[in-house]
Amino acid sequence: MAAGSLTTEVVAVDTPDDINVIIGQSHFIKTVDDLHEALVGVGVHLRFGIGFCEASGARLVRRSGNDGELVDLAVDVAQRIGAGHCFVVMLREGYPVNVLNQVKAVPEVCTVYCATANPVEVLVAVTRLGRGVIGVVDGRPPLGVETDADAETRREMLRDLGYKL
Repeated sequence: MAAGSLTTEVVAVDTPDDINVIIGQSHFIKTVDDLHEALVGVGVHLRFGIGFCEASGARLVRRSGNDGELVDLAVDVAQRIGAGHCFVVMLREGYPVNVLNQVKAVPEVCTVYCATANPVEVLVAVTRLGRGVIGVVDGRPPLGVETDADAETRREMLRDLGYKL
């Protein structure tokens, strides 16, 4: 690839219905261990897997977690994204809202691109130097504007989930 040239790729992230994904960028190999510790600290019920793309040295996809299936899923997505310092966290039996502050508080974390159960497409720039995440497409576009009844239904769902009184 010639200097100054750029191509883009779209990497689909399709997960089973009971799995949420967090995709972000950090700056240090220690990320995988610190993310693991942050997620374990949330509670014993949380199942997770982490994949982290090392950007220099051995340039391996580092991995960790407490659920082999989720580790394999996170590693697969991290490999397909292939962008240096990108991390992928797969969650089960917990939601991003329960762990996002802990993930963002990890000192190595620079950016969180998404935290979702929706289908995701990761937009990847490819240059002579390597690959980088440009952004993500998270879910589908809106079909309209909520009515008062829709707002009440939303609030009832949040109460049912224990997020509102």
